[in-house]
Amino acid sequence: MLTNVAALLLDEVHPFELGVLCEVFGLDRSDEGLPVHDFAVVSAEGPVLNTHAGFTITTPHGLERLEEADLIAVPAGSHFMDREYPEEVLDALRRAVERGSRVLSVCSGAYVLGAAGLLDGRRCTTHWRHAAELSRRYPKAIVEPDVLYVDEGAVISSAGTAAGIDACLHLIRQEYGQEAANTLARRMVVPPHRDGGQAQYISRPLPRNTCDTVGSTLAWMERHLDQEMTVEQLAAQAHMSPRTFARRFQQETGTTPYRWLLRQRVLLAQHLLETSDRTIDTIAGQTGFGTAATLRHQFVRSLGTTPNAYRRTFRGPAATAVREVA
Repeated sequence: MLTNVAALLLDEVHPFELGVLCEVFGLDRSDEGLPVHDFAVVSAEGPVLNTHAGFTITTPHGLERLEEADLIAVPAGSHFMDREYPEEVLDALRRAVERGSRVLSVCSGAYVLGAAGLLDGRRCTTHWRHAAELSRRYPKAIVEPDVLYVDEGAVISSAGTAAGIDACLHLIRQEYGQEAANTLARRMVVPPHRDGGQAQYISRPLPRNTCDTVGSTLAWMERHLDQEMTVEQLAAQAHMSPRTFARRFQQETGTTPYRWLLRQRVLLAQHLLETSDRTIDTIAGQTGFGTAATLRHQFVRSLGTTPNAYRRTFRGPAATAVREVA
């Protein structure tokens, strides 16, 4: 049973991510039937730590406090992807996993776990902006940039900011059951479980700066996303044979015409869901998906959430008065 929790702080810690850990594990809510944890904030670099928000944090607990923790949670901090970490910190994290305790990272806290070697051979995640660098810096880690959190048993990692709440509630649900997680979520005024993953929050248009021979065709495709397209039609537009066009397209965009077109249609659907009151059926037609059912299928495959849920997230519940056709 999870009873002893330590939040491991390094200099330039982010207060919000630390606050998530304090809110979930550091408050006594036994009057509501929720578990009480022996919680401590531990400094890895002296009794006084700077935060990236301009104030300091003081704690009497040093690294020795980690030796009794069932869970060590590492919140995000500034420049975590650029810095080195004290070896005694990394040793403490390794010992924790070896003795059967668990470690949890929030956002860029994953870099600390990576430096300790705890992500090697394991699935993990971090904020989508830092995922590529995490993968580059720790090539043995299996980075999943589209998810909110990953539970690999001894090692739990979560994406940016609020995804830390998702991971903590998951851990509460796992340790104490659904009722405890729901009660805590209600107290925090957050959903006990969120649909989808990070993919719905990522802005990533496909690059076109190196598209020397198919650039004009890409521009034509973007203007006609509502139309059916075949490789043969696109090749004719580019004045190439279908085989040559497919090869050049792959070389210059890094993907196939079908995947490029699908991604652009999803991006357009996202834009229309965020900025217009058009019905799901109308958006399906304007984006080339044809029907609401097809749009929903491709939206879920690409982003892990439905068009209506996406619209609700980015525009609020009033924007979902028109019901989605399943």
